[in-house]
Amino acid sequence: QVQLVESGGGLVQAGGSLRLSCAASGPTSMHYVMGWFRQAPTKEREFVATITRLGGTTYYADSVKGRFTISRDNAKNTVDLQMNSLKPEDTGVYYCAARPYPITYVSSDYNYWGQGTQVTVSS
Repeated sequence: QVQLVESGGGLVQAGGSLRLSCAASGPTSMHYVMGWFRQAPTKEREFVATITRLGGTTYYADSVKGRFTISRDNAKNTVDLQMNSLKPEDTGVYYCAARPYPITYVSSDYNYWGQGTQVTVSS
Protein backbone atom coordinates (compact mmCIF):
# COMPACT_ATOMS: atom_id res chain seq x y z
CA GLN A 1 0.00 0.00 0.00
CA VAL A 2 1.30 3.45 -0.97
CA GLN A 3 0.13 6.60 0.78
CA LEU A 4 0.38 9.93 -1.01
CA VAL A 5 0.01 13.40 0.49
CA GLU A 6 0.07 16.54 -1.65
CA SER A 7 0.98 20.03 -0.48
CA GLY A 8 1.85 23.42 -1.90
CA GLY A 9 -1.42 24.51 -3.48
CA GLY A 10 -2.83 27.98 -3.08
CA LEU A 11 -3.99 31.17 -4.76
CA VAL A 12 -1.71 32.87 -7.27
CA GLN A 13 -2.08 35.54 -9.92
CA ALA A 14 -1.80 34.70 -13.59
CA GLY A 15 1.84 34.59 -14.63
CA GLY A 16 2.94 33.47 -11.19
CA SER A 17 4.46 30.23 -9.97
CA LEU A 18 3.68 27.47 -7.50
CA ARG A 19 5.53 24.33 -6.50
CA LEU A 20 3.49 21.29 -5.53
CA SER A 21 4.99 18.44 -3.57
CA CYS A 22 3.83 14.87 -3.07
CA ALA A 23 5.16 12.87 -0.13
CA ALA A 24 5.01 9.11 -0.64
CA SER A 25 5.15 6.46 2.04
CA GLY A 26 4.76 2.71 2.17
CA PRO A 27 6.88 -0.24 1.11
CA THR A 28 8.84 0.42 -2.05
CA SER A 29 6.80 3.57 -2.66
CA MET A 30 9.49 5.12 -4.79
CA HIS A 31 9.65 2.10 -7.06
CA TYR A 32 6.51 3.41 -8.72
CA VAL A 33 5.81 5.58 -11.71
CA MET A 34 4.45 8.87 -10.37
CA GLY A 35 2.00 11.22 -12.02
CA TRP A 36 0.20 14.49 -11.50
CA PHE A 37 -3.40 14.97 -12.61
CA ARG A 38 -5.85 17.81 -12.14
CA GLN A 39 -9.59 18.32 -12.10
CA ALA A 40 -11.33 21.61 -12.71
CA PRO A 41 -14.92 22.24 -11.61
CA THR A 42 -17.42 20.50 -13.90
CA LYS A 43 -14.60 18.83 -15.85
CA GLU A 44 -13.11 15.34 -15.86
CA ARG A 45 -9.78 14.60 -14.29
CA GLU A 46 -6.97 15.17 -16.78
CA PHE A 47 -3.34 14.19 -17.09
CA VAL A 48 -0.69 16.80 -16.31
CA ALA A 49 2.71 15.09 -16.05
CA THR A 50 4.35 11.77 -15.23
CA ILE A 51 7.83 10.52 -14.40
CA THR A 52 9.47 7.10 -14.37
CA ARG A 53 10.90 5.42 -11.28
CA LEU A 54 14.42 6.75 -11.69
CA GLY A 55 13.33 10.03 -13.23
CA GLY A 56 14.86 9.33 -16.61
CA THR A 57 11.68 9.83 -18.62
CA THR A 58 8.95 12.42 -18.27
CA TYR A 59 5.79 13.19 -20.22
CA TYR A 60 3.64 16.30 -20.13
CA ALA A 61 0.22 17.32 -21.34
CA ASP A 62 0.48 19.70 -24.29
CA SER A 63 -1.29 22.37 -22.27
CA VAL A 64 1.51 22.54 -19.67
CA LYS A 65 4.57 21.65 -21.76
CA GLY A 66 7.29 24.26 -21.36
CA ARG A 67 5.67 25.71 -18.23
CA PHE A 68 5.54 22.79 -15.77
CA THR A 69 8.37 20.52 -14.65
CA ILE A 70 7.97 17.23 -12.80
CA SER A 71 10.84 15.89 -10.71
CA ARG A 72 11.42 13.33 -8.00
CA ASP A 73 13.82 12.76 -5.13
CA ASN A 74 13.79 9.07 -4.26
CA ALA A 75 15.99 9.65 -1.22
CA LYS A 76 13.29 11.91 0.23
CA ASN A 77 10.34 9.98 -1.24
CA THR A 78 8.94 13.08 -2.88
CA VAL A 79 7.68 14.09 -6.30
CA ASP A 80 7.39 17.77 -7.15
CA LEU A 81 5.58 19.74 -9.81
CA GLN A 82 7.05 23.16 -10.53
CA MET A 83 4.42 25.30 -12.22
CA ASN A 84 5.47 28.53 -13.92
CA SER A 85 3.61 31.07 -16.06
CA LEU A 86 0.35 29.95 -14.53
CA LYS A 87 -2.90 30.67 -16.34
CA PRO A 88 -6.49 30.83 -15.04
CA GLU A 89 -7.21 27.60 -16.93
CA ASP A 90 -4.67 25.83 -14.71
CA THR A 91 -7.11 26.20 -11.82
CA GLY A 92 -8.23 22.95 -10.26
CA VAL A 93 -7.54 20.28 -7.68
CA TYR A 94 -4.17 18.68 -8.33
CA TYR A 95 -3.69 15.02 -7.48
CA CYS A 96 -0.58 12.93 -7.10
CA ALA A 97 -0.83 9.31 -8.24
CA ALA A 98 1.34 6.20 -8.35
CA ARG A 99 1.42 2.98 -10.32
CA PRO A 100 3.87 0.20 -11.14
CA TYR A 101 5.78 0.25 -14.40
CA PRO A 102 5.17 1.13 -17.23
CA ILE A 103 4.68 4.84 -17.52
CA THR A 104 1.27 5.98 -18.71
CA TYR A 105 -0.84 9.12 -18.87
CA VAL A 106 -4.13 7.25 -18.36
CA SER A 107 -5.60 8.06 -14.96
CA SER A 108 -7.48 4.78 -14.61
CA ASP A 109 -4.14 2.92 -14.80
CA TYR A 110 -2.95 4.51 -11.55
CA ASN A 111 -3.50 2.48 -8.40
CA TYR A 112 -2.86 5.01 -5.64
CA TRP A 113 -4.05 8.58 -5.24
CA GLY A 114 -3.56 11.45 -2.83
CA GLN A 115 -6.36 13.61 -1.47
CA GLY A 116 -5.54 16.53 -3.76
CA THR A 117 -4.46 20.13 -3.28
CA GLN A 118 -6.33 23.17 -4.63
CA VAL A 119 -4.64 25.52 -7.09
CA THR A 120 -6.44 28.72 -8.00
CA VAL A 121 -5.05 31.12 -10.59
CA SER A 122 -6.68 34.53 -10.72
CA SER A 123 -6.73 36.66 -13.85
